Amino acid sequence: MAADTSQSVAKAAGDDVENDVVARGRSRRTDSDPTDRGGKGASGLRRALATHWYAWAMVAPVVLVLGVIIGWPLVRGIYLSLTDANERNVSRTIGVRHIEATYEFVGLDNYVAVLGDPVFLQRLVWTVMWTVACVSITFTLGLALANMLNRDFRGRAAYRMALILPWAVPGFVSVFAWRFLFNRDNGILNKILDGGGIAAIPWLDDPTWAKFSVVAVNVWLGVPFMMVALLGGLQSIPGELYEAAEMDGASAWQRFRHITLPGLRAVSMTVILLSTIWTFNMFPVIFLLTRGGPGDSTEILVTQAFREAFVSSPRDFAGSATWGVLILALLMIFALVYRRSLRKQGEVW
Repeated sequence: MAADTSQSVAKAAGDDVENDVVARGRSRRTDSDPTDRGGKGASGLRRALATHWYAWAMVAPVVLVLGVIIGWPLVRGIYLSLTDANERNVSRTIGVRHIEATYEFVGLDNYVAVLGDPVFLQRLVWTVMWTVACVSITFTLGLALANMLNRDFRGRAAYRMALILPWAVPGFVSVFAWRFLFNRDNGILNKILDGGGIAAIPWLDDPTWAKFSVVAVNVWLGVPFMMVALLGGLQSIPGELYEAAEMDGASAWQRFRHITLPGLRAVSMTVILLSTIWTFNMFPVIFLLTRGGPGDSTEILVTQAFREAFVSSPRDFAGSATWGVLILALLMIFALVYRRSLRKQGEVW
């Protein structure tokens, strides 16, 4: 009797194990069934929307605004760059009469024309020189001022406020103020030089001095941002590192080289990238200070695009869009190369 009971129990256990194996096999086949993946993905999306509906609702207006403000103009600009649109063949309304657009699709002809024009190379070379000069000088001055203001001394808060002031003043106001300072006949700078017996300098009338002037103004506008960002990075470096290095006999230069610079690497890489993009597209300083002159000596890519669309006659909308798309492409290439170089150095960005 006991033997029969044990045999029955063993048989029942075996049947349960066999059923469990079969069920697992069926579930695996069901999970791996490619015909069910679509439904599973759809249900996963519905589940995500149901779970995080509040986050999606908060993000949707931002995505919509960015699409309207950035996405549509970008798509429209790329399309115009592939046409021959200008002031004479776009749709326009004169009085009560509406004239339809007659411009045509020309493919990559505009890009071939711009890239083959010596003007593009001239503008590109000066734009790169202007960007490198402004960013390097701004970073150097910002780092020096940040190191000075990171120390304890009397009146530190007042100095910080004074150095941040150029950042608080609207850009066009600052540029107009500098334009007055650079005036050849009545400018304060030439008045000071004249008082010292030095001949007046044609700040905005000579190509070389004009380039120096626009770089100086842009540096003056960019130093506060660089200083504040680097000052925040300096304050995040533990002071114990400097104390330990000083106890080991490290000099000030060695502490700066082996502690400060590595500690600021993440912040430095970010501000250099942002400053490069901003400077590359810094339209107000060039346009308001020199109008691209004298002649076209201080024209950069973005002011040339503006000139094509609003100054030249007839206004070349397709050419301006082409310049804009090329500027975007250059900045994207720079950002990708920059990101790749950071990854090689072990930085995550």
